[in-house]
Amino acid sequence: MCKEEMGVRSVADIYGENVFSIKNMRNYLSEKAYGSLIATIKEGKTIDPSIADEVADAMKTWAVAKGATHFTHWFQPLTGATAEKHDSFIEPDQEGGVIMKFSGNELIKGEPDASSFPSGGLRATFEARGYTAWDPTSPAFIKKGEIGATLCIPTAFYSYTGVALDKKTPLLRSVAALSKQVCRLAGLFGIDTKDKRAYATLGPEQEYFLVDRSFYEARLDLIQTGRTLFGSAPAKHQQMDDHYFGAIRTRVMSFMDDLDRELWRLGIPAKTRHNEVCPAQFEIAPVFEEQNLSIDHNMICMETLKKVAEKHGFVCLLHEKPYAGVNGSGKHNNWSVVGPDGKNWLSPGDNPHENAKFLTMICALMKAIDTNAPMLRASVATAGNDHRLGANEAPPAILSIFLGDQLTDIIDQIEKGGAKSSKQADLLELGVDSLPQLPKDVTDRNRTSPFAFTGNKFEFRAPGSNQSCAGPNIVLNTIVADALDEICTELESDVKSGKDFNEALQVVLQGIVKKHKRILFNGDNYTEDWHKEAEKRGLPNLRNTEAALEATKDPKVIEMFKKHKVLTPEELASRHDIYEEQYEETITIEASVALKMARTMIVPIALEYQSSLAGTIDDMKTCGCKSDGTMDLLKEVGGETEKMLKGIKELEAALGGKASEKIDAMNELRVAVDRLEELLPDEIWPLPSYAEMLFMM
Repeated sequence: MCKEEMGVRSVADIYGENVFSIKNMRNYLSEKAYGSLIATIKEGKTIDPSIADEVADAMKTWAVAKGATHFTHWFQPLTGATAEKHDSFIEPDQEGGVIMKFSGNELIKGEPDASSFPSGGLRATFEARGYTAWDPTSPAFIKKGEIGATLCIPTAFYSYTGVALDKKTPLLRSVAALSKQVCRLAGLFGIDTKDKRAYATLGPEQEYFLVDRSFYEARLDLIQTGRTLFGSAPAKHQQMDDHYFGAIRTRVMSFMDDLDRELWRLGIPAKTRHNEVCPAQFEIAPVFEEQNLSIDHNMICMETLKKVAEKHGFVCLLHEKPYAGVNGSGKHNNWSVVGPDGKNWLSPGDNPHENAKFLTMICALMKAIDTNAPMLRASVATAGNDHRLGANEAPPAILSIFLGDQLTDIIDQIEKGGAKSSKQADLLELGVDSLPQLPKDVTDRNRTSPFAFTGNKFEFRAPGSNQSCAGPNIVLNTIVADALDEICTELESDVKSGKDFNEALQVVLQGIVKKHKRILFNGDNYTEDWHKEAEKRGLPNLRNTEAALEATKDPKVIEMFKKHKVLTPEELASRHDIYEEQYEETITIEASVALKMARTMIVPIALEYQSSLAGTIDDMKTCGCKSDGTMDLLKEVGGETEKMLKGIKELEAALGGKASEKIDAMNELRVAVDRLEELLPDEIWPLPSYAEMLFMM
C-alpha cells in the first residue's frame, strides 16, 4: 500500500489538486487577468475577452504539469448525461516536432458535431453545427486515465442558430431570472443592490446501489436497462430497518474512502456518507455550493461513482428503482437563495427585518409551487422515476409543501390578518418593525413530503437518482422568479400610490396565503387519506411521465418561460418531444430485453425442469411409489410456464403499441417469471437472485 493510500497526505493536501481553482489560478495568472477572472466568477461580470489567451495558456501549463495531453469542452446535452470531444494540445513546430499550445479562441469556443444529439426538432440531422461556450463560473478540472489525463472545461452547448441544446444554458438563464427578481424585492426592503446579485444554492444528496460485478454481468436486464426486470423478493430485505445508518461493510468502506478522495481531488466537497434504507443502498451528500457549480459537481460525482466502483469490483446502479418491492433511489434537491446582501433568505433571521424577507420568500414559494405544480412534476418525469414516486421513502406524485407546526401556525395567523403570537415566541407581528426573532430550527423533518422546509432550505425530494439536477432547478428558479415578479409588481404599485410598505406587504402575503394554502400539508404523504384530501383540494396527481409532460404545453407555462428569458417556446417544445421520445424508447428497450430474457433464459430452464419432474413421476410410478406432491409441483410449474408463454405473446403484441400497454404486459410476464423463480431449484435458475445481489458484497 502506498503512503497516499495509507492517508499520509491530508485532505487539505489533496483537496482541489485536479481543479484549476481560484487558489491554483493565482499561481499562473497576472494580477490583472486574475482580478478580471475573479470578478466574473464571484460577481457575475462578463468575461473580458482580452485575457482569454493568458487564461488559456495558464490552464494548459497547469494541466500539462498534471500529465494532460488533451483538452475537451465538457457539456451536458439533452441526453441527461455529459459529453466530451478530446483535442490534443500538440501543434507542429515546422521543424519536425510539436509544441503544446492552447489559445484563447479554443478556450472560449468549441464546435462539436451537433447532429446526433437530441434536439426535439430544433435542428435537422443534416444541420450538424453546434457550439460550446466556456462557463468561467465552473472551474476546469483534470480527468485522469490509466496513462494520461484530459483537461475538462465546463461549457454551454448551443446551435448555429443560437438556441440552447443543453441543460446548462437554460439553467444559467434561470439563475439570472431569479437574481433579477430577488434583487428587485431586496430594493423594496431597502437593501443595496448596486453591482450585486442573488443566486440559488444547492446541496444534492445522491442515493445509489452497489452490486458485485459478477452478479451484474450475469443480468442482461441490469446491463441494458439499469434495473432488474425480473426478480422474486427475498424473505428478508429492508423490513428490519437494520441497514439504515448501520455499520458500513469493510469492502464498501474501502470504496467510500477511495470515492471521497477522488471527489476531493476534483474540488467536490463530499461531506456525508452512510448506508441507506435498503441493503446494498447508500448515500453521499456534499456541502452546499452555488447552484450551477453544484450541478456540475453532481454530474462529475455520478461518473466518479461508477469509475471507483469498477476499481473495487462493484457496479454502481443509479437507476431510480433497480429492485422491485424495496427502496428506490432519489436525489434530494436542497434548494435555497442567497440575496444581494449575502444572506440566506430562507433562514429565519435575527431581527424583524430579516424575518419579513424570510416570510415573503415562504409565501412566494407557496404561490410558485401551487401555481406551477404540474410543471415542477414534469421536471422529474422519467421512466425510471415513475417506478419510484409514491413508494418507500419517495414522495408521491402529488406536490405539497411541508412547513412544520410553527411556521404553519404563523401562516394561519397571516391569513387572518397578521401574526400576533407564535408557538415558540412571545410576540410576532408581520411588519418589519415589529417581527421578533424566530428560532433557528422551526420545523421537524417530513420524509414523505415532496417539498419540505428543513430549517434554512427546501428539500425537493422528487428528483430521481439518475437525473441531472439542472431540469428541476431550471423550473424551480423560474417559477419562484415569476412569483416574486408578481409580488414585487403589486408592492411597487402600492408604494407608488402612497401606501406604507409594511402594511402593503401584509396585505399581499395575506392574499397569497388565502389563495394558495391548499398546497400546505404537514402529515404523512403516503396515506390514502392524503390522496383523497389532495383530490378534494384540487391538487394535481400526475402519476406517470406521459401525463406529467403535458404541462410543458400549457400556454401559461410557455409564456412564463418566455417572459423570464429562460426557454423560448421552441426550446420548451423541443424538451417535451425529447423527453417523451426518451420515455418511449426506454420502455421499448425494457420490453425487448424482458422478451429476450424470458425466451432464451427462463423458458428453456422451466421446460427442462418440467421434463425432469415428469421423469421423476414416471420412475416413482414404476417403483409403485406415490407421486401426488411431485405431480402438484409439476402442475404448478407447468401452469406458471404456460402463463409465461402467454405473457411473452402478449408482450410481443404490445411492442408496437403504447408505452402503457408495454408496461402492463411486462408486469404480467414478470408475475409468472418471479413465481417460477420461487419454484425452480436455485442451482438451475439462470439469474442471480435478489438475496445474492442485495446481501453478498
